[in-house]
Amino acid sequence: MPTEETHRTTPFEVFFDLVFVFAFIRVATFTAQAPMPLGLAHSLVLLLLLWWPFTNYTWLTNQVRADVGLVRAGNSVVMAAMFVAALVLPEAWRHDTQSLAAPMTLALVYILIRAVYLALVWHISAGNARLRASLRLRVIPVSVGLIALLLGAVFGGATQTLLWAAAFLIDCIGGLLIAVSAGRAPLPSSSHFAERHGLIVIIALGESLISVGVGAGSAVTRWPVLAAALLALITALALWWLYFENTAAPAAKALARIPVASRTSTGSVAYSLAHFLLIAGIIYLAIGIEVVVAHVADHPLREPAGNPLDWTSTTTLFGGPALYLIGRVLFLRLTVRHTPPAPILAAGTMLALLPVARHLPALAALALVAIIMIALVCYERISWRPTAAAR
Repeated sequence: MPTEETHRTTPFEVFFDLVFVFAFIRVATFTAQAPMPLGLAHSLVLLLLLWWPFTNYTWLTNQVRADVGLVRAGNSVVMAAMFVAALVLPEAWRHDTQSLAAPMTLALVYILIRAVYLALVWHISAGNARLRASLRLRVIPVSVGLIALLLGAVFGGATQTLLWAAAFLIDCIGGLLIAVSAGRAPLPSSSHFAERHGLIVIIALGESLISVGVGAGSAVTRWPVLAAALLALITALALWWLYFENTAAPAAKALARIPVASRTSTGSVAYSLAHFLLIAGIIYLAIGIEVVVAHVADHPLREPAGNPLDWTSTTTLFGGPALYLIGRVLFLRLTVRHTPPAPILAAGTMLALLPVARHLPALAALALVAIIMIALVCYERISWRPTAAAR
């Protein structure tokens, strides 16, 4: 059933997005187990491999309704596959003594997700010779990328990291080049496309708070743990405010003003790519929050604020919000052609404070992040009007 300009997100799509965000949060759990630089690289590769299928299915369900007929059946299969992938994610990287089962399961699940997508696009493109010709070319980078995934699962270690990163690059870049050269179907409903990306942001923000409970364990009644939890909520609320109060509406209006035939490029870059920075920023912040809460919960009562974090944990705690702010600035630039300087300054301040934060107690470091985000929200609330920028 083709969509129209007035089409909105269906409850079935919200359920679909919840499963994907569950997988994103599992990446945070995987990284927080051993927050090391290599773990951050692994989590980035996993996030990229998860985000790319989400953007494809978001585009697909902008063409046809997701809750009708064969498309609903295919999306249900994808949800089941993504749920399995989320469960095995913490064991995704194979080392010398580790079983092949988890990384191979993840690779096979990813292959299934991509195969269902290609089959559904073939199904909905009946009568569209140009789209079917583009789809035939699309099979080439997908197939090469899937071979890299399987080989990476077999070899493990550093080879797996390189091959899985190559799999994403081949699939993503190849798909974008084919879309530009051979053409891709336009976005008939700008409101639906913008709403789906807004929902994935708010679901990610909500589920990121799960990291508080994971890090706290049974120590949730201690006041330092409760203070850390409230600081985490305040920071998440600031991220929500910056996106939904100052960004989402003017960007959606700007996308709606673009003619239907020309929306694809703006939608692909501004929403599909820039929003990855937003999601990655939320996930890395969740990793940092989980480590902070764990430090506060496990530390002796004589030092209730916790020990200082290591460099990797400090980087995730401060780098996550900084990445989110950079993604937001890029998103605004690509949609409403406005580049607010305050978020850039706030992101730069967070990165500049890393050496200082490294020596602060864990709770104080989280409080510093919350203070910077609150200051940015207050400044924009007083001085900046996104509707003016959109006009």
